[in-house]
Amino acid sequence: MPDDISQVAPPQWLAPSQLASDLEPYLLDWLFDEGSLTRRLTQLADQQFSVTPLCEGWQTLRADERSALGIGPGAEGWVREVYLRGHGQPWVFARSVAARSALERGGLDLQALGTRSLGELLFCDQAFVRHPLQACQYPPAWLPADAPRQRLWARRSRFEREGLSLLVAEIFLPALWRAADKDVR
Repeated sequence: MPDDISQVAPPQWLAPSQLASDLEPYLLDWLFDEGSLTRRLTQLADQQFSVTPLCEGWQTLRADERSALGIGPGAEGWVREVYLRGHGQPWVFARSVAARSALERGGLDLQALGTRSLGELLFCDQAFVRHPLQACQYPPAWLPADAPRQRLWARRSRFEREGLSLLVAEIFLPALWRAADKDVR
């Protein structure tokens, strides 16, 4: 595994029609469910849902993120990485990014979220428009050090409000599939 994650080849993010037809229906359901993942996880966890921030701050965004947000090379943005937990177990690793320029004029203070779910904020603010979901198998080098080191299924979508774009990627961890009583390969 490369020491520098910028050297990792980015995954190919795909629409539902581009994915292999042999994927299990429940996997497609989780990857392309347009509702709030926070609400779905909270329900699965019988209300024992929590958010654990891992890191937040200004960083140079990855090439695939810059492309999705329509910004140029070397652009800096706010990066927030968290675990979404059910019953105390990390079920989803989430990485949310927004360009610095968009945040400075967009009026959204991501630094103030703390242990609150960004997804819940996005779904409560009806001014945000969600763009189509995409999915891929996420590069292991992009996962936190304590996450399983395998290619895990992930989804992402862009949320937009008055020139502010946020890209939210959600990577489904093995503990989620155990909780949902599913075997994902």
